[in-house]
Amino acid sequence: MTQYQGRSKRKATGGRLKPLHKKRKQELGRVPAETTIGERKRHIIRTLGGNSKVRLLDVESANLTEPDGSSAGKSKIIEVRSNPASRDFTRRNVITKGAIIVTEAGPARVTSRPGQDGVVNAVKIPEEGS
Repeated sequence: MTQYQGRSKRKATGGRLKPLHKKRKQELGRVPAETTIGERKRHIIRTLGGNSKVRLLDVESANLTEPDGSSAGKSKIIEVRSNPASRDFTRRNVITKGAIIVTEAGPARVTSRPGQDGVVNAVKIPEEGS
């Protein structure tokens, strides 16, 4: 079943709102991408105005940058250490913005939105204990 992202029929107080128009195609929600670790798999979606969004379904590497911005490079993702969006996402290795991932170069925080941007950008964070 699809999700409706338009205006509610009720006010915050519980009173009714008169509809401005019927439901529109552009107000229709979609299923979240829930990017996981694996061989890269993308899904391109047509959006409003003929534009497109790249949904990243699976990914195996991330674009890493140093916190000071001095250097950048690609690194393989090993696992998701924590995901503030949901504890379940941590268990299932789902990557979203703000997730802490473990890479070959060390731990990093995801700064992009993989389900919307189609890429995983991350900033290295200092390891605990060092």
